[in-house]
Amino acid sequence: MRIVQLTPGTGNFYCGACMRDNALVSALRKLGHDAVLLPMYLPHFVDEESATGNAPLFFGGINVYLQQKLALFRRTPEWLDHWLDAPALLQRAAAYAGMTSARDLSELTLSMLLGENGRQGKEIEKVIAWLSLAENRPDVVSLSNGLLIGLAHRLKEALGVPVLCNLQGEDSFLDALPGSELCWQAIRKCTDDVASFVAPSRYYADVMQKRLGLAPERVEVVYNGINLEGYAPAVSGPPNPPVIGYLARMHPSKGLDVLVEAFIQLKTRGRINGLRLQVAGMQTEEDKVYVNRLRERLRAAGCAESAEFLPNLDRPAKQEFLRTLSVLSVPATYGESFGLYVVESLASGVPLLQPAHGAFPELIEATGGGILCKPGDPEALAVALEKALADPAALAAMGRCGMQAVRERFTSETMARGFAEVCKRLL
Repeated sequence: MRIVQLTPGTGNFYCGACMRDNALVSALRKLGHDAVLLPMYLPHFVDEESATGNAPLFFGGINVYLQQKLALFRRTPEWLDHWLDAPALLQRAAAYAGMTSARDLSELTLSMLLGENGRQGKEIEKVIAWLSLAENRPDVVSLSNGLLIGLAHRLKEALGVPVLCNLQGEDSFLDALPGSELCWQAIRKCTDDVASFVAPSRYYADVMQKRLGLAPERVEVVYNGINLEGYAPAVSGPPNPPVIGYLARMHPSKGLDVLVEAFIQLKTRGRINGLRLQVAGMQTEEDKVYVNRLRERLRAAGCAESAEFLPNLDRPAKQEFLRTLSVLSVPATYGESFGLYVVESLASGVPLLQPAHGAFPELIEATGGGILCKPGDPEALAVALEKALADPAALAAMGRCGMQAVRERFTSETMARGFAEVCKRLL
C-alpha cells in the first residue's frame, strides 16, 4: 500500500507532530508499506533519521507567505518558486518564523483552510502534479493535521484516492487566533472531503468529533507511539537526592511556571533534602523571555542553584536526561491531545505526575505509570510531588508498570499497524 504523508516542518526546532509522523512513516516502511513523507513549509527537524529522504518540499514557507501578501507571487514562474524553496533559504527564514503577527498568522491559516479558493492554490496544483506521476501515485493521502484539511477537496478530486486527516492538537492553536471562528467554519466545510479522521487519544477524538460536528464512527483512535531504541531506565536506579523533571516546550501553555512555583514551595518547606529541578525541551527565540523570567523567579526565591535548564537536547542527550529523573511533570494548562513526553518518560522507567485533564487521565489509566493532580494549581502540584517522592518504592513500581505498557501498546510499530488498518478499511 502506497501511503503519502504530508507534514509541515519547523526548520530549526523539534516538533512533536513532526517526530510522530517521521516515526510513523519509518515504521510503515518496516511493515512493508510504500510510505512517503513529504515535507511542507520548512524542512523537517527531527531527533532520529529523517524519513523524508529525497522527497521534494511543497508549500515552501517563503512562497506561501509571499503569495498571501502579494498577488504577483501567485503567478510567478516555476524557476523563481524553485529558488525560493531552496533548503538553505528556508532554513534562514525559519529563524524569523516567530516574527509573523497574530493577524498575519490568522489570515494565512484561513487562506490555507480555503484550499483552492485561498491564495496558495498554485501550491496545491504543484503537489497534485507530483502525485499524479505514475511512480508517485498514492493509494491513500494522509494529512498531518486538521490545519491542512483545505487540501482535501482538490486531492480527492484530482487523484481519486481517499484522503485521511490526522488530528494533533489543532483546537488550542485555532482558539488562540484572532477571528478563530472563521477558521473553524472553514474546517467544518471540508470534512465531507475526508474519508476518515485519526486522533491520538479517545479524549481528543471526542473533542474534535463535537467541534467539527462529525459522526463518532468517522473518528478513529490510534495511539501515538515512539521508536524505543535508546530508551532504558537508569542502571543505578532512581537518583538520590531526587530530581523532578520537565520535558516539553518551555512555554506558558505547558505549565512550566506552575512547576517552577511548585518546586519553590517544596524547597521552601525543606522536607526533601537536596531536591533538584531539571528542565529540558524545545526553546525558541520567543520563549527566551518567558524562561528568563522563570530563572529570575528561582533566583529571587534562592532556588537557582537547584534548578537547571537544558534546551533543545538531541535524542541521545534527551534519553540520558530522562535517566536522571525521579519523576516527570508537565502541568499543561490546556487539554493536551496526547503528549509524546508521556511515553518517552515511561519508556525510560520514569513515572509521571500530570494534571487531571486532557488526554492525561486516559494515558495514566492505560499505563498505570503515574499520578493525577488538580490542574493549574502550584500548591496542589507541590503537595502531590512531595507525597510521591516520599514513597520512592511506589514511584519505582509505577515506572516499571508504565514502561511495560509502553513496550506493549505505545511503540511506533503498534502505531503503524493501527494506522495501516485504518488505511486498508478506506480502500
